[in-house]
Amino acid sequence: GSHSHPGSAAAMRSPGLRGGLLSRKSGRSSRTPVAVVVTAALDAYGSDLQMMQTAIALHKAGWRVVVLAPRAGRLAEELTASGIELRVCDFPVLVRSSASPAGLVRMLAGAVSGLPGMIKMISGYDPDVVYVNTLTMPWWLLAGRIAGVRTVCHVHEAEERDPLPVRWCLAAPLLLARLVVVNSNTTWRATAGLVPGLRRRTRLIYNGVEPPEHDSELPDLAEPVRLVTIGRISPRKAPQVALEATAILRAQGRDVRLDLCGSAADGKEWFEDQLLQRATESDLAGAVRFLGYTAPVWPALAAADIVIAPSLGESFGNAVVEGQMACRPVVATAVQGHLETVSDQETGLLVPCEDPAALADAIGRLIDDPQAARRMARRGHDRALAQFSSQRYRTDIEAALSELTRTG
Repeated sequence: GSHSHPGSAAAMRSPGLRGGLLSRKSGRSSRTPVAVVVTAALDAYGSDLQMMQTAIALHKAGWRVVVLAPRAGRLAEELTASGIELRVCDFPVLVRSSASPAGLVRMLAGAVSGLPGMIKMISGYDPDVVYVNTLTMPWWLLAGRIAGVRTVCHVHEAEERDPLPVRWCLAAPLLLARLVVVNSNTTWRATAGLVPGLRRRTRLIYNGVEPPEHDSELPDLAEPVRLVTIGRISPRKAPQVALEATAILRAQGRDVRLDLCGSAADGKEWFEDQLLQRATESDLAGAVRFLGYTAPVWPALAAADIVIAPSLGESFGNAVVEGQMACRPVVATAVQGHLETVSDQETGLLVPCEDPAALADAIGRLIDDPQAARRMARRGHDRALAQFSSQRYRTDIEAALSELTRTG
């Protein structure tokens, strides 16, 4: 289940900015609890899906849930169909291009001008909790604190390649939150490990993945062997490594095919074009399919023999857990969150980043020893269901937020 770091219960009671600057109404225990959930996107990828799991968990526990987003997206219809209120309103969100000290200062200046509107919006809902999904919107934490509302930030980012001052600037605003939820030990190190003042208010709750309705059969790994990647088409997810590994395997005389499930990240269409071009070359022609955004993922996983996750970095990595829940052997890069979801040789295979030869070698080992591959798939499946199910996540996140409303 979930894990708490020492002192995380005390974190809930940490007074921080005591009470807030605006008065709060008393007598809350007799009314329906209210949560304002602020999210950067409704795109149905990792952190967006966790936000929806949180909103649904609270709604099912009897909360009124209002989701604020800067634009509509794929999840909008699903949220409203679940009985959750959705309000689309313009507000700034940190992007990678802002990830420099100067960029952060510029964006902060822009956010300050919108602060009065954010405070007014929060106060209008009179919420018990403002839940900010990802650390890309720290101004909502400030607005919530000024409005006298308990604030929570759910951190899904564990970027360790940025310069230390940039990482510190991203983590420090979390001191405004009464509770910080992190999705892995990797994320804990990148936040509470970087800013010691966060340790007492940080709680680890692993992501929850909705399992398929029906268990998949274990793959037979007979040729043609189908490989699949799931995730955004972006350099960070490194699908080009999957293409090159496929080319290596085919050059060895193996009949291997690759499916890429995912759409191009905003502004990364040029990257998808490069991959499409590469896939037409003679060593890959006819062996690669671009399936676009895929939901639900289970039919694509059921059609595959092996799931590969070549990402350069993951704070958690939902795609690996989805592969495991679908009873598929997984080959993943030995990065951050993958180290927490894959036990090498036991529940999958781990390989170095940006190494198509190593990835091809691991895939070849699974093809050559289908019995071992199926054994890893079964173990991965059982562990994923036990530790990373949506049911476990919803229970843990609702308990954490309810506890927060009862303290201080």
